[in-house]
Amino acid sequence: MPRLTLDRWNLAIGDDAPLLIIAGLNVLEDVGLALETGRELKTACTEAGLPFVFKASFDKANRSSIDSYRGPGLEVGLAMLTRIKDVLDVPICTDLHEIAQAEPVANVADVVQIPAFLCRQTDLVVATARATTARAGWLHVKKGQFLAPWDTRAILDKITQAAPEAQTILCERGASFGYNNLIVDMLGIPRMRDLGAPVTIDATHAVQLPGADPRSNSVATGGRREGVPVIARAAVAAGADGVFLEFHPDPDRALCDGPSALPLAEARTLLRSLAAVRAAVRPA
Repeated sequence: MPRLTLDRWNLAIGDDAPLLIIAGLNVLEDVGLALETGRELKTACTEAGLPFVFKASFDKANRSSIDSYRGPGLEVGLAMLTRIKDVLDVPICTDLHEIAQAEPVANVADVVQIPAFLCRQTDLVVATARATTARAGWLHVKKGQFLAPWDTRAILDKITQAAPEAQTILCERGASFGYNNLIVDMLGIPRMRDLGAPVTIDATHAVQLPGADPRSNSVATGGRREGVPVIARAAVAAGADGVFLEFHPDPDRALCDGPSALPLAEARTLLRSLAAVRAAVRPA
């Protein structure tokens, strides 16, 4: 298993590196909320002895409804992420959706994420791999809900051919199982690690109920936030190298994916439990 590094931040993932936490907001709402969330998560991770990367999206381009909130957009969003990075002194993760976004996003984000729905979009994957490699960043690719774990080999092959020095992380986030439901096969985590890339678990999006939020007459995604800690702990026990989580001070008022977000007040308890599981399965 390769050990990937972000030298600027003295950060690593894979091999015997500590469990990495990528956590924050689903989407940027305002700078104040992002700073509040990031500050609390940084403190919680420090107390748990876990390295932390702050995550927030500047645009949610795959919303169920055209009327749904998407975020501040590329220019304003990257400016907000730059400020968060500077004020909190933390590495940043954000996602993109278009080829033209690869260069500007990689200039700001230390970890650039390919959304699950776009993981087989060759031109986007190639452009992002080259942009992150040029800046010694990480490429975080979410496995599509339509792929088997071993199918991610083709994604890694594309990246290796386009950017041989790319530092790529694969992310498990569940697979479609019937209508409006996702399941996570924990056996897929070691199978993906066997392909030669560190693996994270997106415990937040794994509890989604796509297109099944009763509050919106089924034109938005529902979720089962009580399942997030269950999936996160199980994935760490199964060998995950990192955990992706989304929080909000008041999830029921979040502008995107609130049903899957955890209350910010629960971060410390969950992170301590993840650190304990990691210590149990990979003792120092």
